[in-house]
Amino acid sequence: MSLPNPLPILVTGSHGLIGTALSSALRAAGHAVSGLDLRAPDESRGDLLDPSAVGQALEGCCGVVHLAAVSRVVDGERDPQTCREVNVGGTRVLLEAALSRPEAPWVIYASSREVYGQPARLPAGEASPRAPVNAYGRSKVEAEDLVSGSGLRSAILRFSNVYGSTDDHADRVVPAFARNAVLGRPLRVDGRDCTFDFTHVADTVRGILAVVRSLESGESLAPLHLLTGVPTTLGELAALAVELAGSRSPIVEAPSRSFDVHSFHGDPGRAAELLGWRAEVGLREGLARLIRDFRALSAPA
Repeated sequence: MSLPNPLPILVTGSHGLIGTALSSALRAAGHAVSGLDLRAPDESRGDLLDPSAVGQALEGCCGVVHLAAVSRVVDGERDPQTCREVNVGGTRVLLEAALSRPEAPWVIYASSREVYGQPARLPAGEASPRAPVNAYGRSKVEAEDLVSGSGLRSAILRFSNVYGSTDDHADRVVPAFARNAVLGRPLRVDGRDCTFDFTHVADTVRGILAVVRSLESGESLAPLHLLTGVPTTLGELAALAVELAGSRSPIVEAPSRSFDVHSFHGDPGRAAELLGWRAEVGLREGLARLIRDFRALSAPA
């Protein structure tokens, strides 16, 4: 059912993995949507570090889902200055623009499990100490603090290894394994026993929609995990990709990267309690969908 005269919701990073899926879901739910993304080919194109572009994008918006970021740990390690400029400086620009509006919009900030670094205890809860071990994680901690201290109605969402689209960064582990398994290429595993919490983008988007509803009703929320709570090793992920693809791809083991967390899975209980949300797409199902999508792309025309 369409909403009566909906005010736009701004999605920064609107052409990324989550932003693309979220924008479609918001429109399907009856929301008007505007976007801001350096990669956008249309009027949504804009730079998060440009106050004028951000202010124009926020014009008339009731809320903003802030996804735009240097979003890969490895990119943060290669260029920590740019990572901080975008993730912290861009968030500051956005918050200042929001606070300048006559009616300040609510803000959803997309954070990451990387804020915890390597938790001493697993599963990690939202109250676990934030102790990031890389430039990306440190930038997310700083940006979280900006949002929580802004006085705006807000929610901080901590994601974990979101996957589910063939348009994702090619070297992220889930799409890389899925694509290579389909093509019969080797799967390089950087740390076979490294353990992560893989979340399908459909579940992530469903959780964000639930948070939008809460903020629109006048609530602010404490930081929330949107994740499965299920640990999977990279070795298990690689083996599953090969199995589901019916592939003969070899699995090549390599040492884990020095800047990566070794093991993480989180407690999804707070999201279940506050939103009635739990992940519904298991890794086997989500990976099988992705493999089907890659197979369709590689099929001869």
